[in-house]
Amino acid sequence: MQGLIIGIVTGILAGFIASKLQSGTGKGLLLDLFLGIIGGMFGGWLFGLLGIAITDWLGELICAVVGAVIILWIVSKLK
Repeated sequence: MQGLIIGIVTGILAGFIASKLQSGTGKGLLLDLFLGIIGGMFGGWLFGLLGIAITDWLGELICAVVGAVIILWIVSKLK
């Protein structure tokens, strides 16, 4: 249960940070959470391809932020 809560908080933080980096504002709690979770999965996949191991919470947060920023960038190019 504690891991789930930490994952949710990490997702919210990652989505919020990525939103702030891309547009200067957050997208709202639920959208930031969704963006952080998807960004975490994408970032984990990308870091795995590059052979980068994530071993702690800060690494997970950075990985999720990088993934979310890339997703936001791709979405902005599709518009």
